[in-house]
Amino acid sequence: MGSQRERILVVDDEEKILEVLESYLENNGFEVFRAADGGKALQLFNRVNPSLVILDVMLPDLSGEEVCMEIRKQGSKVPIIMLTAKVDEDFKVQCLDYGADDYVTKPFSPKELMGRVRAILRRYKDDRNVLADILNFGSGELVIDDPSHEVRVNGQNISLTPNEYKILLTLCRNPKRVFTREELVVAVFGYDYEGQDRSIDTHVKNLRQKIEVDSKNPKYIITVHGLGYKFGGG
Repeated sequence: MGSQRERILVVDDEEKILEVLESYLENNGFEVFRAADGGKALQLFNRVNPSLVILDVMLPDLSGEEVCMEIRKQGSKVPIIMLTAKVDEDFKVQCLDYGADDYVTKPFSPKELMGRVRAILRRYKDDRNVLADILNFGSGELVIDDPSHEVRVNGQNISLTPNEYKILLTLCRNPKRVFTREELVVAVFGYDYEGQDRSIDTHVKNLRQKIEVDSKNPKYIITVHGLGYKFGGG
């Protein structure tokens, strides 16, 4: 079976716009749910749990702003892109104040909207990974349970020192970032540490021996020559 497609809820009272967006999003691999008014939009939102909402401002019953605020009242952080025919700057700022993540002015290019959808979903995934209590990499090969400070490799608990754990957590919560040795020293030991930066290398070597299948060809703790280290499992 293939992986489940991400769900997009599209809300607009213009049938033509719904059809165009549904076709474009489905061709780009998304599962689309349509609503022509705010009431149905909220019903669908609670039923299908979408990954992102594209929401027109002008709707026949509840306004797009009201729908957006209701979603936020429920505590959901799902990304919302507002569609608006209004171009004045104050109204665009209001959209963001209501809880929207972005806005697109009508008429719009479906290709541009698609680019915004992908960019916002990427940021949203990164944010969820940074804030998650349990981090899972390699389909369960490496699991970091932060509240209990437990690390599991292929289901087996691994004993890490406090410093090894701090290095691993710092790297895996920032998978696209290269950390210098100095930055890792600060993250692990604090600003007052007066030891050698190279002590990080020893901790990394020990960490690799514990979590990597092949510590000489690491998959997770990657050396970036001349710079430092980064996490390779994001």
